[in-house]
Formats: sequence, structure tokens, C-alpha cells
Amino acid sequence: MKYKLLFCFFTFFSFFALSQNFKGGIIAGVSTSQVSGDNLAGFNKAGLFIGGFTQLPISKISNIKMEMNYIQKGSNNPKMLENGFTDISTSYIEIPASINYYQNSLTCFEIGIQTAFLLNSSDNDLSGVIINNPNEFNKIDLGAFIGMYYHLKDNVLLNSRISNSILPIRPHPSGITYRFNKGQYNTVLSFTLHYIL
Repeated sequence: MKYKLLFCFFTFFSFFALSQNFKGGIIAGVSTSQVSGDNLAGFNKAGLFIGGFTQLPISKISNIKMEMNYIQKGSNNPKMLENGFTDISTSYIEIPASINYYQNSLTCFEIGIQTAFLLNSSDNDLSGVIINNPNEFNKIDLGAFIGMYYHLKDNVLLNSRISNSILPIRPHPSGITYRFNKGQYNTVLSFTLHYIL
């Protein structure tokens, strides 16, 4: 896994370094997330979202963008003392690729897919991390997203994005599936600033 991440890292920044048509920058913000199928509801899990991006114009009103981000996901149970349900903490290196369309000089819409590589994961109860949990997470989370940019300044953009896993991040604890419900899925709302260098 470490070698795969290093390969992705060097490939990502090689594109930026080898072409003068590419623009790049840094990303910083927060994520709020939930996990479907964990008996909890609501985007109660706040996390860190930091990374970098590179983009290539393909017309006067559109570009292709690629990112490499560190993001924290999972679910949070603020009423654990009452209901006893465990919550989830995960962190990923995430590589989104998107097509961006400028509606006007201030707003831009994006649609894309992303591959995330699991770094850490845990289920948590009132005592902390649950040790030797047999229901392990998949090492890769494949997802899709849509979002919108708003230009605050010439080189500063505000992004809001919603993403969802396409494939389960792990099976249900019971192992039961029903039609399209094959397991647990990440859903993430993120709010970030993109600074163009």
C-alpha cells in the first residue's frame, strides 16, 4: 500500500512539473461525514481535509482537475451513552479526478470520481477503540462526487462538495445484503478553500 501511495504521489506531481499548461495549488478545509448502515444518522463526524491539486484547461470555460488529499471520515454518535451504538473513525489518502465547468466568472460546477486508500480505521465505544474487531474495512474506497466552486479572489476559491461511496467500505456486521444495499458506505460533505499558486 505504501508503494502504491508513493507511486500515485509522484505521478500526480509529475504531471504538474512537466507541463506549463497546468496550474496547481493547495487545499485546506473540513469534512463532515456519515456512514450508511451503522445505525446512526446525520453528518456528525467532523474531520480534517488537506491536500493539493493540479488542473489543465480544456476550453475557455472548462478544465480537468486532479487532487491528492488527506481526509478524515466516519460517523459520530453524540448519544452513545443513551443508545450504545458504536461510531467509526477512518482516514484516507484520496485522489479525486473531475471535470469542471464555469457557469460564469464567479461560479464553477464539478463532477468526478475518486479513489481513496485507507490509512487508519477503528470502531469506537464508550471505552475508546474496539480492539480485534472482525468486521474490517476495505483498503480502497471508490466513490463519486459533485460540487461547486465560488471565486472569492482571483486565486482563492471556496469549494463545497458531496461524495458517496460506489462500492461498500465494508460488509454489514451481519453479512446480510439486500438488493443494492451491499454493506456500509461513506457519505461526505466537505467545505474547502483552494489556493492557486
